[in-house]
Amino acid sequence: MRIATWNVNSITARLPRLLSWLESSDTDVLCLQEAKVAEEQFPFDPLRDLGYEAAVNATGRWNGVAVLSRVGLKEVVKGLPGDPGYDGVVEPRAISATCGPIRVWSVYVPNGREVDHPHYAYKLQWFESLKAAVAGDAGGSRPFAVMGDYNVAPTDDDVYDRSVFEGSTHVTPAERAALASLRESGLTDVVPRPLKYDHPYTYWDYRQLCFPKNRGMRIDLVYGNEPFAKSVTDSYVDREERKGKGASDHAPVVVDLDV
Repeated sequence: MRIATWNVNSITARLPRLLSWLESSDTDVLCLQEAKVAEEQFPFDPLRDLGYEAAVNATGRWNGVAVLSRVGLKEVVKGLPGDPGYDGVVEPRAISATCGPIRVWSVYVPNGREVDHPHYAYKLQWFESLKAAVAGDAGGSRPFAVMGDYNVAPTDDDVYDRSVFEGSTHVTPAERAALASLRESGLTDVVPRPLKYDHPYTYWDYRQLCFPKNRGMRIDLVYGNEPFAKSVTDSYVDREERKGKGASDHAPVVVDLDV
């Protein structure tokens, strides 16, 4: 079984590439982030033509998440129970579903913006709610994973130059402590470092030639419980999909399972 996570940075802009990638990658389950469309505008029909059902939590603004599956889709939960919301609004940043023998969450963790910004405090609160929401499945016997854009680089090795991010979000001790606390619920990072190259980044800014210069960050993660982690046979970042015209600024992260 092959599963993946991908921040597509607008499913409308990325649809031709998404459909092509689904066909060529032979992916069974894909967690998407930053759909940037309302649910009624989501491209259900072309995905259905490829054999994929879709569960979507999206309102058409800057967020939006989804789970695509060709191995079944049930027990869908839209939103994060206990979501603290931001500025009085609960944003569409999480969705979970059971796909065949596994259960997954697709999450788009708040960016945080700046360390002294209210969005940063919201980000840390959101992590607390995520931990509470996944605790039962994380400690269960069914293969389970929380996948998506975490907007945190777990270690200094997960950014191209730690000094560049000094004083910025994504690398602060509090954010990394939130990730560590999430892992303590029974989850582990199932995409090990190093992979097939020294720096398996998943995100490169569009500006300043960051991708050609490999100035990236590893912020798209797959955290699985013990039954999930024991089933992993391979994992990789599909860096090729970040290349060329019309690419997302994130690359897909792919995990193969024997379940």
